[in-house]
Amino acid sequence: MIDIVKLSKSFGTRTLWSDVTATVSRGEMLALVGPSGSGKSTLLNCLGLLDRPTSGAIRHDGKDITRFGGRETRLYRRDVLGYLFQNYALIEESTVAANLEIAITPQRTTRGDTRAVIADALDRVGLAGREAERIHHLSGGEQQRVALARLIVKQPALVLADEPTGALDHAHTTAVMDILREMSEGGCAVVIATHNEYVRDRCDAVLTVGEDTPITAATTTRIPS
Repeated sequence: MIDIVKLSKSFGTRTLWSDVTATVSRGEMLALVGPSGSGKSTLLNCLGLLDRPTSGAIRHDGKDITRFGGRETRLYRRDVLGYLFQNYALIEESTVAANLEIAITPQRTTRGDTRAVIADALDRVGLAGREAERIHHLSGGEQQRVALARLIVKQPALVLADEPTGALDHAHTTAVMDILREMSEGGCAVVIATHNEYVRDRCDAVLTVGEDTPITAATTTRIPS
């Protein structure tokens, strides 16, 4: 599904990483690991077209997405990508339901089905019946579960998660990983930037960026099943 081909990223005279090559297939979870400053988040941003690599290609089903123009980029983010960030990226003054509604693309459900889709997603993350609550009234763990529900209703083909469990205890971390694994088994590709060994070990493969220094080509390791 996603092929990263000889990707490099530089800022002025500094090379953050170079010659990064990896493949992420549907149904697979890939962990991006490495020390702080090695460029895990930058690589994730390149996959999400929030940043551009200096050279190389990122191919989605054979099409180089790094060459997308503005309209193609917007459609790719809308129809293909789902994000899960440590700060949740929710609209705090809006309700839980409103935050989920904006993730449902028109072609995937009718207006009449929206409430049922949202109710099912909230039930899956343990927040059944909480549609009308305002985000700012929820705890951090509950907000993280709303962010997970947002992914569920969107049904993306590719999930990009940046330290999604960094502020969570082990029980909540396990719950997050269980949902991501369910999505993966449903045919989604998942890429997670993480420092957490448990999260790394729950993935199918590990892409190590800057293992010794920030200026190191990345290597991929498959985790035995």
